Amino acid sequence: MIIIKTPDEIKLIREACRITAQVLLNVEKEIMIGTTTFELDRLAEGLIAQYGAAPAFKGYRGYRFTSCISVNSEVVHGFPSKRELKEGDIVGFDVGVVYQGYYGDSTRTFPVGRVSKQAQKLLKCAKESLDLAIKRSRTGNHVGDISAAVESHTAAYGFSVVRDLFGHGVGKSLHEDPLIPNYGIAGTGVELKPGMVLAIEPMINAGASKIATLDDGWTVVTADGSLSAHFEDTILVTENEPEILTRI
Repeated sequence: MIIIKTPDEIKLIREACRITAQVLLNVEKEIMIGTTTFELDRLAEGLIAQYGAAPAFKGYRGYRFTSCISVNSEVVHGFPSKRELKEGDIVGFDVGVVYQGYYGDSTRTFPVGRVSKQAQKLLKCAKESLDLAIKRSRTGNHVGDISAAVESHTAAYGFSVVRDLFGHGVGKSLHEDPLIPNYGIAGTGVELKPGMVLAIEPMINAGASKIATLDDGWTVVTADGSLSAHFEDTILVTENEPEILTRI
């Protein structure tokens, strides 16, 4: 069931998303050679507490960390660890916040020092795909318009979209309807209406779209070992332009 949010609910979601965005801005400052992914996770948890909120991911289906940190060929759901970031890595930092019972969710993929031309191109493609998808998130359009925007832009770069993982609605739950694939046909699927809150999240692989899950039961990687980039924003569908809630 797709839940149309009330003005009071939107206020709380907006604050959850503002905190999420602030966390990402602070984490970005610490993305550097030699930083461990566990240090980034601790930073995020401390900041969320300072803002009077709670981590959305910690405890979700038994997950033990505040953030998901995915490096290079890791697509999503990577565990924070003592792993030190190296020059040339790309690191996806996915974080969610719950504030007074309502959720915000966002991801950025950051370069560590100087990265390869392929990595630069991949990051550019993924970020542009997200921006194009958000522009399609207008009242009267359909989920398929969002999906098609990501797929077509990715194909133009010669990359592939992950087909087995999806964006989603956000509200009193971290994951709500509708599911939002990163591939599809424009004009199809659920019609967008004011008050819908959506987490749109292109996951783009430099190689093939196929993925696999590691033995830890969480970390998703590209099956061919190619690089992957992930960008995500929580947005509000309005009567006019979509409002990006997880950007400051």
